Amino acid sequence: MRTPRQVVDYALQRRAHLADVAAGRTSTADACDAGAYLLQAAAYHGLGTTTPCPLCRRDDLVNVSWVFGDRLGPVSGSARSADEIARLDDAAGEFTVHVVEVCRTCRWNHLVQSYVLGADDASGSGRRRRRTASP
Repeated sequence: MRTPRQVVDYALQRRAHLADVAAGRTSTADACDAGAYLLQAAAYHGLGTTTPCPLCRRDDLVNVSWVFGDRLGPVSGSARSADEIARLDDAAGEFTVHVVEVCRTCRWNHLVQSYVLGADDASGSGRRRRRTASP
């Protein structure tokens, strides 16, 4: 798999959201609002972590990766495993991956990270063009 580009980490936003819940500015019900589709994706496509849920502390979080891209066709907007993302990286044009952490017990969820993979050229061939200096 290629090195991810345009990586965005949402740790500060997550910390602020958790602080709002702790201070009572956001209800636990509003923070724990994972839908059925996200919970199902966590069960089938999620990657388990050893990080306990920051709210209920009863279950470890699961990271779910969602792929989005014009050249992905019907795959765009779906949850994919790490192996499937690696295959898309080799074959598809440029696409974005959004990683969401989910607690399957209390339904906590938050966007953790986003990044870009795939070919970064306009051809969409899935292969990068190498640029070399001419002698």
